Amino acid sequence: MSTEPRREAKASSSSDAKSSNSSDQRLPFEPRHKRKKTPKTQPAPAASSKSTKPEQKATKSKESMAIPDAVSKRMARRMALLCGIPSVLGIVTFFVSYVLVTQVGLKLPNVVVVLVSMGFFGLGVLGLSYGVLSASWDEDVPGTTLGWQEFKTNWGRMTAAWRSAGQKD
Repeated sequence: MSTEPRREAKASSSSDAKSSNSSDQRLPFEPRHKRKKTPKTQPAPAASSKSTKPEQKATKSKESMAIPDAVSKRMARRMALLCGIPSVLGIVTFFVSYVLVTQVGLKLPNVVVVLVSMGFFGLGVLGLSYGVLSASWDEDVPGTTLGWQEFKTNWGRMTAAWRSAGQKD
């Protein structure tokens, strides 16, 4: 019981510091404040005009939480490029190794083919992650070609969110 007040004090002080920092760097699709969980209640048996108002608020909040179209297209382009090329190379590895074994007569161990193709598919997975994190999450800023600055910024945001979620638990 003695640790609970400390946790609450720690959480409130970290949320105060976070709110002062995050207000400067908040993105358009980030919530302004955390939603509080509402207790579950029994649904009203009769539908009335009052029940449509919460539904309208829910759709508005979903729209405000959605990733802007320009940002999602930017992410998709980067993911397609950074994941697509290594994945295609992973598939091409099988065809090239087949041609080398059957036509050229080169004896390739199966392990080499598997490791090379796994390496390319692994690069594809890393390309997906880097594609999302290297895109500029600000709607008005297109970002750089390689996206290293955006990656560092977005990685910091993501790790800060993980830490704050870990402190809640």
